[in-house]
Amino acid sequence: MGVPAEYSYASEQFRTYLDALRGRLATHSSAVAYTCTDGVFRVFRARLEPQNGLKFANALPAVLRAIFVADWDIAAPRRAWADRQSLTLEIQSVRQHHNFAPDTVISDVAWALRQIAEPRAFERTLSELPPEAHAFWTVVID
Repeated sequence: MGVPAEYSYASEQFRTYLDALRGRLATHSSAVAYTCTDGVFRVFRARLEPQNGLKFANALPAVLRAIFVADWDIAAPRRAWADRQSLTLEIQSVRQHHNFAPDTVISDVAWALRQIAEPRAFERTLSELPPEAHAFWTVVID
């Protein structure tokens, strides 16, 4: 058996994701795109049971899957779901002095993920998560 394509092309796929998100955020900075992604992932996973978090991670491309689970304290108490504005403020507080996440950050990251994730697998996975988790990944059109 050869190396699965998802691992052989992981860097290229991650670069495609970052480029899509940078365009959506109207920034030239990959660091901004990464920080937005990391913040969204941290806030989202803080509300999931670990088995649901791993289910979600498995629907992501390899590098994003690794970012999603990195430094996750699965023993930490689950946080309650909140309205989108409150979740956005929480995301904006991650790496507070290096965070340039806009108020649309959740929708922006959701949009960029949908550019590279396998659509049916991603939607199927979301449908297996709690309703609040599924709603989190809604792309809001302004």
